[in-house]
Amino acid sequence: MNLILTIILIVSALSCVLAIVSFWLPQMNPDAEKLSPYECGFDPLGSARLPFSMRFFLVAILFLLFDLEIALLLPLPWGNQLPLPTETFYWATILLVLLTLGLAYEWVQGGLEWAE
Repeated sequence: MNLILTIILIVSALSCVLAIVSFWLPQMNPDAEKLSPYECGFDPLGSARLPFSMRFFLVAILFLLFDLEIALLLPLPWGNQLPLPTETFYWATILLVLLTLGLAYEWVQGGLEWAE
């Protein structure tokens, strides 16, 4: 019981010290760039009807697509425990090839070029 109380006191003291230091440690040098809101490169005080580049959305969709690819390939190591592990690896390979071909198509079409 005494050991548990000691550990709780040490953890509490360490947490308080770290919380206090985290307020003192950072340099407080606010400037116009840090204080301005950032909204996808647009001026937040300007007109909301300005034309924007669809490249923002293309990059976001590509990020989501490859993030989904990682989520789909995550159970792949456990596929080794299945009765037919080669079938799992076959479908994973098809998924990777399909996504790679789609990325190559976007690249060839110039969809990944930021400057127009």
